[in-house]
Amino acid sequence: MYLKTIIAILFFVSSSIFATAQYVTSYGAAAEKYFAAGDYFSAATYYEKFLNTGKSKTGAQSFQPYDASAAANKAGNKSSSLSKEQAIYNLAESYRMLHYHEKALPVYAQALSFPSATYPLVGFHYGTTLKAMQRYEESKTAFEQFVATYGIDDIYKKNAQRELANLKFIQSEMSKTTLNQYSVTKASGLNADGGTYAPMWANDNTLWFTSTRVGSGNKNQNKIYQATYEADVQGAVSLVNLPPDALLEQGVTAMLPNQIAMFYTKWDVAKKTNDAEIYRSVLDNGKWNAGYAEGAINFSGSKTQQPFVTKDGKFLIFSSNRPGGFGGFDLWMAPISDFKTLGTPVNMGANINTEYDEQAPYYHDASKTFVFSSNGRVGMGGYDFFYSTGSINSLSKPTNFGYPVNSVKDDLYFTSKGNATNILESVMLSSDRDAACCLELFTLSRVKPLKQLTGKILSCETGLPLSGAHIIIMDTVNNITILDQKTDASGNYSYTSAEFMPLRGTASLVGYFNKSIRYIGPNNMDDVNFNIPTLCLNEIPVKAIKVENVYYDFDKATLQVTSFASLDDLVSLLNENPSMEIELSAHTDSKGSDEYNLALSQKRAQSVVDYLVSKGISETRLVARGYGETMPVAPNENADGTDNPEGRQQNRRTEFKVLKN
Repeated sequence: MYLKTIIAILFFVSSSIFATAQYVTSYGAAAEKYFAAGDYFSAATYYEKFLNTGKSKTGAQSFQPYDASAAANKAGNKSSSLSKEQAIYNLAESYRMLHYHEKALPVYAQALSFPSATYPLVGFHYGTTLKAMQRYEESKTAFEQFVATYGIDDIYKKNAQRELANLKFIQSEMSKTTLNQYSVTKASGLNADGGTYAPMWANDNTLWFTSTRVGSGNKNQNKIYQATYEADVQGAVSLVNLPPDALLEQGVTAMLPNQIAMFYTKWDVAKKTNDAEIYRSVLDNGKWNAGYAEGAINFSGSKTQQPFVTKDGKFLIFSSNRPGGFGGFDLWMAPISDFKTLGTPVNMGANINTEYDEQAPYYHDASKTFVFSSNGRVGMGGYDFFYSTGSINSLSKPTNFGYPVNSVKDDLYFTSKGNATNILESVMLSSDRDAACCLELFTLSRVKPLKQLTGKILSCETGLPLSGAHIIIMDTVNNITILDQKTDASGNYSYTSAEFMPLRGTASLVGYFNKSIRYIGPNNMDDVNFNIPTLCLNEIPVKAIKVENVYYDFDKATLQVTSFASLDDLVSLLNENPSMEIELSAHTDSKGSDEYNLALSQKRAQSVVDYLVSKGISETRLVARGYGETMPVAPNENADGTDNPEGRQQNRRTEFKVLKN
């Protein structure tokens, strides 16, 4: 009896061990299959079971609506040769892909001890995870160690070096003095379980956005929603009345200015390639029709997505990984004719695109600012918002918006109701900065303190301040007057402005020549105070002023080309003093008869007048006068009767005299 009991116990124990081994093997096979299929949540669940003999620690499922994810079939009872080391590494990778940084970090830390030849990228991903958790100094150390030990000059080493630059940028941004000007708040009443992203103002009071909130059949699917506003108060959220697509996801919209046609993206998450195309839909009896794929811009085998239409309706901008780009996703632009026909798309070029990914284009018409997201430039991390100024066909070098517009996670999709001088006055954007997995909508505003600008006007001759000088400052972009003021007793003037901008200041005072200066502001545009470069005004002399370096052909009145630079300076002076009238006088030495010299000098003076008129100066402001040899400023001959070449050269001159200021 005793022996039978022992045998039964041994059989039970061995059966349990065998069953557990079978389960562990099955967990490993399932984990590998889900991991290969890109279903990282399911993969993490089974890797945890494999490593913990059947116990999973993964929490509730999360969604990544903007990332492709293919469903995996059940693994069944297949065998697996999965090692513990590989399971640990793949578990860390799964957590990273799910943005579960807190879970990924200790697993990567465990994998740091694995053979570097088998797992060469552990150190890199360990650094990115530390960075995502805002442990910047530790992240810097991890990347430095990776760069020092990683023996291949490939994209990972290049990215690690860029991450070191990113960390330096982050620490600089986190310490800037203007952070109290920003307010960033999660959008109330718009976010739901899953992703909520891609805001677009369909009109002044209707916001469209994309969301994977649970719909019919308890299914999470990307669809287009709208929220109405009245006096900036949000109303109900509802589906946009597009015909539903049972299998295709819908999202990321762009409205044509006529409000009766719009573009949006469709894609199929069931395909591992996650193909995406841009569709056009037309408003028909108050409902949007199913529309059609835009053949002019979609490219077979590539993703074409994230449409944006400029306010004038002349361009459609979108993101695509189609051939002909710089790598990854590029931004492309297609002309629109009569709000209908799309032309051939053109890549926006190396100024905007990188070898990485550029996505989510937006153009703020009021401030002439192009905004997009990129993961290929120095920034905070993941996708950052960058901006370029200028017309859509001539954009400046992109600049990172910095913190807190950007976060250390992904920041995509931007729209603004800001004014011409402050695009950040009223922004809605999407970011996963405050989520475990997905993009959410945030409102952002920046209230900038007024800029204080101060200037001074002096006398060029004495260096003393000029009281009562009249200063007019013009906005050279919009051609409007910013300031019309007189200087105080100390020659000072000052004003406030919402923003630094290209300006021209013109100072005037009776008895002095007007003078202008152009300026923008300090190198750091976040500075509050700026001292405008000092202006000095020249007194208008009673006597004539010599115009230097004016030359004529020998014994003729023809101006030589070398004279033009000096005469152009005179043109500028006359343009700055628009009411001024002057006499242009020409003089000769004593060689030749009085009559001849008088006639030659008159012709030369007229040549100067003709040149000034050709440059736009009114002839009514100019008087040509030839004085011949009658007004020498130096002797033509020496006291002993010999010739004085230097004196004659001084006498051969061109002058101007102010007749009316």
